Amino acid sequence: MLCDSHIHFIPEELSVYTSFYKGIWADKDKLYSFLDEHDIQKALLVYPSTDAHLKLGFAKVVKIYNACLEQMVKENPKIIAAAILDVESVLNWPREIEQLKARGFKALSIASSQNGKFLVNEMRPLFETIQKYNMPIFIHPQTINPIGFERVKDPLLMPVLEYSFDISMFLGLLMMEDILQRYNVKFIFSSLAGIVPFLKERFDRVYSMLRKREIVKDLGQRPTQILKSVYVETSGASLNNIKLAIELFGQDRLLWGSDYPVCGNVDENLKVLEELESEIQEKIKFTNFNNLFKA
Repeated sequence: MLCDSHIHFIPEELSVYTSFYKGIWADKDKLYSFLDEHDIQKALLVYPSTDAHLKLGFAKVVKIYNACLEQMVKENPKIIAAAILDVESVLNWPREIEQLKARGFKALSIASSQNGKFLVNEMRPLFETIQKYNMPIFIHPQTINPIGFERVKDPLLMPVLEYSFDISMFLGLLMMEDILQRYNVKFIFSSLAGIVPFLKERFDRVYSMLRKREIVKDLGQRPTQILKSVYVETSGASLNNIKLAIELFGQDRLLWGSDYPVCGNVDENLKVLEELESEIQEKIKFTNFNNLFKA
């Protein structure tokens, strides 16, 4: 059994207004064939933060995208849809959640930043509300103007480094602003949460040093203990990187994700997991996902 926690689909009505998300990104038949070919039982559809809003505006993008995913949920039982929200109407988000839940959405999808700004404190009303509905929030790296983009505009360095640092910084801010500690929100971070798993020891070491000098506030726990509250998905990561993520977040917090349609060889990626204990493999491939979306 296999569940995929990171799948993309961009409706044709939006795809034509993007600079990158065309072709296979808007091919529903190929997406469904991909799910059948790899015997994927459930797939979480999430939004990759396209540039369609630059021409259509956020409100129209939200309307088109959510309507399309709502229809996909009805026509394909494998689909679990993560709705998007208008980033220009943050204060309206809480009252929209109930409507989205009623429409069949089981999660939300938000970008790690917006317009070069991290909206952590601004989204507190969302975090407060989402707890009541048991809807996970999938965090995808911001693909438009991620952190560092104002200094380096490079077609390789941006997706490899800037996306990774953007999502990592958002997770760090959720911890430093007490969001992870205060709210019972199920966050799913794309791509192992960027570079965070590589900094496990450094987080605790530097925090301890700064606390002794009273430079950083008291978090109540070591950073690595706080970070264990989030989920992360693999996005085709190597075995070594998956092991680092297990060390930090724990085996109950990892989800397998293909990052379709930009995924590599799915069979080879799944074969990598065979070096892990069978119980851990099962958790990553489907048990953790099923537990997360069982309500």
